[in-house]
Order: sequence, then C-alpha cells, then structure tokens
Amino acid sequence: MSRPVHGGNLAWAARLARCAPAELLDFSASISPLGPPCSVSEAIRAAFSSVVAYPDPDYGELREAIAHHHQLSPDWVLPGNGAAELLTWAARDLAELPGGCLRLTPTFSDYDRALRAFGCEPIDLPLLDSLDPQQGWNFDSWEKSLLQTDLNRYGLLLNNPHNPTGALFAKSRLRPLLPKFGLVVVDEAFMDFLPPARSQSVIDWVSELPNLVVIRSLTKFYSMPGVRLGYVIARPETLQRWQTWRDPWAVNVLAAAAGVAAIQDTDFQQRTWDWLTAANTQLYEGLTQLPGLSPLPGCVNFLLVACEGSATALQTELLQRHQIYIRDCMSFAELGDRYFRIAVKTTDDNQRLLDALANVLPDLEVAHAY
Repeated sequence: MSRPVHGGNLAWAARLARCAPAELLDFSASISPLGPPCSVSEAIRAAFSSVVAYPDPDYGELREAIAHHHQLSPDWVLPGNGAAELLTWAARDLAELPGGCLRLTPTFSDYDRALRAFGCEPIDLPLLDSLDPQQGWNFDSWEKSLLQTDLNRYGLLLNNPHNPTGALFAKSRLRPLLPKFGLVVVDEAFMDFLPPARSQSVIDWVSELPNLVVIRSLTKFYSMPGVRLGYVIARPETLQRWQTWRDPWAVNVLAAAAGVAAIQDTDFQQRTWDWLTAANTQLYEGLTQLPGLSPLPGCVNFLLVACEGSATALQTELLQRHQIYIRDCMSFAELGDRYFRIAVKTTDDNQRLLDALANVLPDLEVAHAY
C-alpha cells in the first residue's frame, strides 16, 4: 500500500502500527475531536426514512439554513459533495482564464488534481521567503509584486486560513489584491474554527466583487468527513453554470439533514471555539519544549512542525511504538521530509502525543548522529 497523499488513511497507518484502525490515535486528519454534535446524529436518524426517495434537487432547506447563517439569499448558495467537488468546478472556471492560475505554495495537494483535470498547470507563488524556522517565518512579502502587476488574465486560488501553515490572512491585506484577478477562489475550509470576532472571511464581499467565489467545508469543524458536505458562495449565474456541469443529486438526504442541523447548532460552535483556544496553546507550547522541533504558530485546529530529523521516520516510530498517527508533509513538495502536521485534539490526547514524542525523539537523534 503506497504512502497516502492525505491524512486520515487509517488502513495504511494501522498496517505500519500492526494494530486495528480503531486503536490508533489519529493526529493526521485535521478534524475536531468534539463531534459530530448530537444535533447532527439526531438529524441523520430522523432523516433515515427519507432514503427511499430522491433528495430535493434544489436542496431548499439546506440552502436556506446556510444562507440564513451568512445573511445571504439562498440563490447565492450551492451545497456540494464535500469542498473537493466544488473545487473541481472552480478549477474548471479557473482553467478557462488565458493567463493560468496562481496559488500559494506550499498548498493543499488536491488543488493540483482539480486544476490539471482541466489542463491547467498551476503557477506557484511561494508564501514563505524562508522555510528555515531558525531564520524566522516570513509571510510579509508574497503579495507585494502582485499589487504592481496586471492580473486580469489570471486566476488566484487561495486558502485562508492557509493549509498547511495555519497562517491567517487579514481581510485588509486581501482587499486591494482580489479585484485585480480575473477570478479569485478562496477556500475557507478552516475558517469556521475562528469565532466571529476573529474571522477573516470574505463571504460578505461576494455580492460586490463579481470575480469572487468562496468555498466552505462542513466536515472538519463538525467532525463528519465521511458525510461529504460543503458549500460554495458565489453569484447565482456562476452557481447555475456549475449545476449544469455536475451529476444530479450531488448531496444525499442524510448529508443534507446533517448540514441543516450542524450550521444551526450555536452551542456546539461556541464549545468548539472554547476548546480550541486552550488546546491549541497547550499543544504549541508543549512542542516548543521538545528538542529538534520548531512548531509554527497556527490560528486553527492544526500545527505545522519543522523537525531536524526525518519526519517519515518519526511517523513510523510513533505508529509502531505508540499507535499514534501524525501526517508527514511529503505531498507538499516545498516541505518534504523535514516537516509534519498534526491536528489539535483534546488536552489528554495532546499530552499523550507530547509524551510519545519525548520518548521517541532521543532515539531518532542518536540514529541520525550515526
């Protein structure tokens, strides 16, 4: 079985760990440990009798719930089979631009899949001036040259908060840049993890910027990746065009019911924000105390960590000795085998990872010395 491109491949990890998938402590997938919320489980059970009928092709109730959440008209909302499906249709639009599509690197590997499916070779724009954490992380200059360039022939595919670094781009920084492009697709898959007072979502600009499309995921924040549910906010004519491209009934009735319940669950949302503040701090500070590791501060539910030795060797040791699964960064070409990414979990699970790292790292340092 080949090395996985994404995190969360429990079958692959369990083979290395020589245990059952359920015995693994999975830090490789950036999914909240608090869910799914009870409201989602109850909604799925209540909707089960509906599986004998086709879904509402307009997804009226789900679109209404999402639109109400963002204070929009439902005509500006389109649910999808996960954010991945919607990124596919965004890539089709981006591929039609004569200049091509820029993306910040390192970046989510599925962007390659989506763009190249339509013959679009992405143009890489390095986010970091330096990938050496000892020299300091610098996110300050990536957009400066763009502000001086005519970009109307180009598209921009941007994720905010950024994956895999966890950086958050301020709206004030993005505003002068976005109108310059022929099309801008902002992937806000992790934006839900920021409470409203800290959010930098650009959804409220979609009505005034005709070139702007925003994609959201409902699976990470609400801990239901197996449900496959996301949505896009864009101009109605854009969504009508996408609808003609895709299969009918892209979202099943159980996923639609789960989405309505999730986005209305304000108690769960607040509980998640409260958990993340303390858990992120605990994990980040614990990592800074371990020799050979340099975590990058992150604003959401994952951390990118530089390590002096091999990240894949560390991954293997953690699996085989502690049944703990971290994500290597081999699928991020700019990062390679000196970085790993970990989800933020409960404080107990975070401590279990920190203890396992403290146990494994000295042995890897000795092996590296030889």
